[in-house]
Amino acid sequence: MTALESPPDLRPADAGSRTGVRRARRFGLHALLVLVALIAGGPLYWLISSALKTNPQIYSYPPHWIPTDLRWSNFSDAWHAAAFGRYFLNSLVVSAVGTAIELVAALLCAYAFVFLPFPGKKVLFLFLLGAMMVPGHVTLLPNFLTVAQLGWVNSYAGLIAPGLGSVFGTFLLRQHMLTLPKEITDAARIDGAGHLRTLFRVVLPMSRPMVITVALVVMVGKWNDFIWPLIITSSDDMRTLPIGLLFLKNTETFANWGAILAGAVMVIVPVLVVFFFAQRYIIAGLTQGAGK
Repeated sequence: MTALESPPDLRPADAGSRTGVRRARRFGLHALLVLVALIAGGPLYWLISSALKTNPQIYSYPPHWIPTDLRWSNFSDAWHAAAFGRYFLNSLVVSAVGTAIELVAALLCAYAFVFLPFPGKKVLFLFLLGAMMVPGHVTLLPNFLTVAQLGWVNSYAGLIAPGLGSVFGTFLLRQHMLTLPKEITDAARIDGAGHLRTLFRVVLPMSRPMVITVALVVMVGKWNDFIWPLIITSSDDMRTLPIGLLFLKNTETFANWGAILAGAVMVIVPVLVVFFFAQRYIIAGLTQGAGK
């Protein structure tokens, strides 16, 4: 090679190598995501498919992953074997009313921690964080004694009242409100807006994804709550869906596991529907501020 000749250009080969590495990483990431989805969705698929099987298909080995004879009557058997209509109504009332009150309380508390100056605010917030570390089962006995003295056993008030304090929701909303620009709330106060108007007309619209995320987390917790409704209710008219599913299993004398699993599907379907329609806001709320 003479002095006037230029060295060979290796950049295309390097670019092709980098592209191959990126493709390999992307393929590995997709494969990992598919594996995680199969692990997470496998039990859910087995539950839904088994709700459409007969007892011999459920007990068969090797297992039948796809039902050969769809048994839709399992759902009607479950619905008539227990008062699922009443259970569904009770769960709906407890979840909707409890979530609404808890969310409003969390919004007010979070706004106060961020925008209102008062003495001992940091110390009070530390106590709030400490309350998050206390297991919920520790408060079962005091809550039951209080509710029993108030005469709220077997009532909606007894089911809803002990869970109205949302420490977790207050914490999430407070952390989110700290990221909001103070200039907007200052401008609202200069225009004559009070604290409630600033909260519901300025802060709340900017916090919509996080508010929906907190509402869904609280709602799922109340919908799936098992221990407290089991303790505070002894009447069939006040049982919620998880308790009704337990009694369905205990009273199903003919061991129709297809009907029992169909009842479990009826319990989880409303939560899946809500999550399906709210997932855009949930992802936005959970990832908000991640790029800062």
